Amino acid sequence: MSSKLIGSILALLAAACCGWMLEPAMAQDPPTRAISPIAGDLYRFQNNNHFSVFLVTDDGVMVTDPISADAAAWLEAEIEKRFAKPVRYLIYSHDHADHIAGGEVFADTATVIAHDNAKKHIVEENRPTAVPDLTFSDSLTVTLGGKTVELSYLGRNHGDNLIVMYFPAERALFAVDIVAVNRLAFQDFPNAYIEDWIESLKAVEAIDFDILVPGHGALGTKADLVAHRRYIEELRAEVLNLMRQNKTLDEIKAQVTMPAYKEWGRYDEWLSMNIDGMYRHLSLYRRGN
Repeated sequence: MSSKLIGSILALLAAACCGWMLEPAMAQDPPTRAISPIAGDLYRFQNNNHFSVFLVTDDGVMVTDPISADAAAWLEAEIEKRFAKPVRYLIYSHDHADHIAGGEVFADTATVIAHDNAKKHIVEENRPTAVPDLTFSDSLTVTLGGKTVELSYLGRNHGDNLIVMYFPAERALFAVDIVAVNRLAFQDFPNAYIEDWIESLKAVEAIDFDILVPGHGALGTKADLVAHRRYIEELRAEVLNLMRQNKTLDEIKAQVTMPAYKEWGRYDEWLSMNIDGMYRHLSLYRRGN
């Protein structure tokens, strides 16, 4: 067999084996984006699995987490088209980039607000967003066009700088990453201070609201927030009890099934990770013998 023929055969085999490398990249699906009313002049903005809220007033709009630069540009255009109002305030729930990236889109017209610790992390970690203009330590009431939002820092929970936002006229509370409606806690409790988290949820329960607006998933009520807090408390108690019996992590995973919550979202995917995170946290902070 000639060397030329052998070369041709090898080239054909290489193309057959590796032809997938020559295929064009699959086109990505366009993002799911929507605006839906919550109550009064308060609206919810969806960008795929992330949600934020905005409040329309006679003097402009208060916007919360921009989510990403593309999402923020889309939202800015929609607000202009639907309401013909400028964005006057942009409020960050906390410093994590998956919620607050893209703040620069609104920074030319808006005062950017966040907790003191959030600004520190945004600057030090070089988050891809606008640096806050105004920060606070415990609470801040923002008023625009005769409407208000009350911002509250409840201590450490999902990090050290997350705030909740209460819209009293609408009786709605926007709470990101510390609560979900009929869904397990996110994966392995990243950035979590579990005991402080529980206390934060108790503090939120004391706020007089009707509509719970999470940063992910469905709307709910105060009862849903109470249920989420009880889930975390019960999971903590079960894991801690078995740790005190010197059970290994694998043994704990086999015994902790949380059957009361088996109908909740992400039960099959995240329960094991929830146990991982709780075990890690308790291993670091419990005081054993």
